[in-house]
Amino acid sequence: MPRKSTRPADTVRLLELLWTPSEAVGRSGVSLEAVTEAAVTVADADGLEAVTMRRVAQEVGIGAMSLYTYVPGRPELVELMLDSAASRVYADRPLPADQGGWRAGIEYVVWSNWDNLREHPWVTDVPPGRPLLGPGVSIKFEHEIQPLDGIGLDDHAMNHLLTTVLSMTSEAARWQAGLDRIRDETELTDEEWWRTAEPVLTRAMEGLHLPIAARVGETVASAGEPEASLRYGLGHLLDGVAATL
Repeated sequence: MPRKSTRPADTVRLLELLWTPSEAVGRSGVSLEAVTEAAVTVADADGLEAVTMRRVAQEVGIGAMSLYTYVPGRPELVELMLDSAASRVYADRPLPADQGGWRAGIEYVVWSNWDNLREHPWVTDVPPGRPLLGPGVSIKFEHEIQPLDGIGLDDHAMNHLLTTVLSMTSEAARWQAGLDRIRDETELTDEEWWRTAEPVLTRAMEGLHLPIAARVGETVASAGEPEASLRYGLGHLLDGVAATL
């Protein structure tokens, strides 16, 4: 049975929280912004699964039930966290449109998002769904689409290109986060892991003829290179786009 989505069902309530959050604070002085910031801090330190209503309430110094007066539940809180993370991509740094051309701008978009996702790896653990356009996500999109405006692509092509490079970046960051976790858990480098696995694989694969896979595997000899793969794919994608302009 498919896993039920954790994305919130009450879109109207969530959009109200994103765009017109109450500035009121309780007797403890806690605001919705403080709640969101605390949840992001927990996720950065311990992962998305650690973000529970009880844990976040403890972090801001209120009771768990009191937290529900700020946000209806965890799904809505996660959406607020996502919008907050999006708002940080270009905070205190230059914008994509200032990078000197469409290609430099899109490359800057990719590596700015890469840096943000490396800082907030939990973002890639949130299952995809309909985009809920809060202020952080909306302003980020405007910044990122600007370098493509007026270069000869129609609006659909502009959106497809931006979506493609952001998807590539997200997948590479998710891959890198997974590698980081497994390396920490096993306390083994990739080389040490391969030395352990190689004898078992050699016996298991005896008689299996995979000449190209074997050759490439020996050349790479690691669990993968997400950043290098992203750089390679991005370069060739943008070469192809440039050829159509």
